[in-house]
Amino acid sequence: MRLWSLAVEVVPLGIFFAGFQLYDIFTAAAASVVAATIVLSGTWLAEKRIAAFPVYSVILSGVLTAAAIIFSDAVLIKIQPTIFNGLFALVLLGGFALGHSMMRIFFGAQFRLTVRTWRLLSLRWGVFFAGLAIANEFAWRLMDEEGWVWVKVFVLAPLVGLFALLQLPLTLKGRLPAD
Repeated sequence: MRLWSLAVEVVPLGIFFAGFQLYDIFTAAAASVVAATIVLSGTWLAEKRIAAFPVYSVILSGVLTAAAIIFSDAVLIKIQPTIFNGLFALVLLGGFALGHSMMRIFFGAQFRLTVRTWRLLSLRWGVFFAGLAIANEFAWRLMDEEGWVWVKVFVLAPLVGLFALLQLPLTLKGRLPAD
């Protein structure tokens, strides 16, 4: 399972970078969506289930990439991380403000954690996603296209992995005993 989860994140990102280096941002984005769809299909075949996050990401990326190609507007590709991360921040922080642990809704089938742990994870990930959305806005507005691609691939994406690792102590501490 973990390898498929990692593949859903890493393979499309690697394809995006290679597509950009070899062709252009439109080819890179389209190839990335195709790669993500293939990896998600592999996940379904191997596990008979797919997490909501990657499905949402592929659908959003597919729609915005198609629009970018149709309208020849690379901005629709560059704003994808802002929209994706911004919407997740709104969902997680909005749920937190209303007393709901949205991370539990998304990942409750995979982890058994205390209510406090789910709330803290929702808050932390919500703030982190908001920061990623803001960082992407600065990157695509202040850098040329190649600079933005490098930041997306070699700064922002690795930050997600690092942040996830930093949440591991809280997650392990907040586990509920097995039934």
